[in-house]
Amino acid sequence: MSFIHKDFLLRTRTAARLYHQFADGEPIFDYHCHLSPRDIAENRQFKNLFEIWLEGDHYKWRAMRANGVAERYCTGAATPFEKFQAWASTVPQTLRNPLYHWTHLELKRYFGIDELLNEGSAERIWKKTSQLLATPELSAQGILKRFNVVALCTTDDPVDNLEHHRALAASDLATQVLPTFRPDKALTVHQPAPFNAWVKRLEEAANLEVSNLAQFLATLRQRHDCFHEHGCRLSDHGLTSCYADFCSLKTASGIFDRARKGRAASPAEQAQFAAFMMLFFGRLDAEKGWTKQLHLGALRNNNTRLLSELGPDTGFDSIGDYPQGAALAAYLDALEREKALPKTIIYNSNPADNYLYATMLGNFPGSIPGKTQMGSGWWFLDQKEGMEWQLNALSNLGLLSRFVGMVTDSRSFMSYPRHEYFRRVLCNLIGRDVENGEIPDDDSLVGPMIRNICCGNAKAYLALPAKAADGKTRKQTESAG
Repeated sequence: MSFIHKDFLLRTRTAARLYHQFADGEPIFDYHCHLSPRDIAENRQFKNLFEIWLEGDHYKWRAMRANGVAERYCTGAATPFEKFQAWASTVPQTLRNPLYHWTHLELKRYFGIDELLNEGSAERIWKKTSQLLATPELSAQGILKRFNVVALCTTDDPVDNLEHHRALAASDLATQVLPTFRPDKALTVHQPAPFNAWVKRLEEAANLEVSNLAQFLATLRQRHDCFHEHGCRLSDHGLTSCYADFCSLKTASGIFDRARKGRAASPAEQAQFAAFMMLFFGRLDAEKGWTKQLHLGALRNNNTRLLSELGPDTGFDSIGDYPQGAALAAYLDALEREKALPKTIIYNSNPADNYLYATMLGNFPGSIPGKTQMGSGWWFLDQKEGMEWQLNALSNLGLLSRFVGMVTDSRSFMSYPRHEYFRRVLCNLIGRDVENGEIPDDDSLVGPMIRNICCGNAKAYLALPAKAADGKTRKQTESAG
């Protein structure tokens, strides 16, 4: 039997039946990823496994470094095949790491390869995959069709001109590709040089001048409006923890003005300004019916020497142990008091906080099912055990049946089997409960829940705009009329 077989991770007959009958055939609704809109719009054809698999994957780089692989084979000047060889020699050392599962699941689903990847099989696998990657079925758009991705939302800075999203909206691509509003740089008044450079780009994107806080807010609102016109229905924020040291408009204006003149905000001032801005962004999202995503708890860029050499997002981040409860409650409550709390998905990076988040979100229900959501296992928890912890916490303290399910959160077009991986974990968990007599053995009860978690809940919750025949969103068509 091959390692990746039809009942992989499914440990009971009931788990296998639930997966094959209710989960396997569901489309993918990937509402949070970091795929390149340009690669999709240009229908990039990847030349080899380095380009599609290793080019920006800091998960693999971390494993390679841990295996003693020199940096030139991770982010350095080694050739693409040399880097792949270094990865192939590392794979056998990743047993019990999710990378071992993902690697072989991806080789099987994209290329039909059952052979285990190691130093001895590397050249054979490289040659076969390079041939297959030249086919239309494995272009960027071909992959979306192959994996039945009905919609995906990229992650985009407010300064982005969205040209690739416009091209995609006008194309005949069946997958709906929409932007997500990610304004993290708007909070960085403690770093005036990059902050001011970003504000300049914001001015250019909006064709507006920013000389004070009021104009800054107006410009961000204009970009928010522009994103909405292009089908955006989600925002996203990467924070260590929520900001809740709320300040007045006057105080925020003073902090902004000093940053514009090159004076770095103190930690206390930056926290005040960030809290002010996060309320502003929450109000914008609520006005338009968007969903706000909060990614909380990562401790980023710990190796400052390699950060200076390689830049961020290169594999030197960890789980943080920040206090989360009080500030999260204060932020959500501040918006709730204004009746401006949007639909919200909160992703947790620290398993110690799973029960905290699950109970906190129950404090802020709304008129729609599951208005506040505990997001899928994120980053270091995006693996079998982390998924089970998240599912168990949500089940025990909330409503698993309303969960909006899995996202790839990935920069790689090779990541779509992560949805399959999650679905197998979910069905294994539910199947075990059925066989233990803890859940009724009733497909009419359990089956629809599994289908909804796989896709239906996200589709109903996010309510993305329909694509009109001319490629514009329905909202754009109405505005033009």
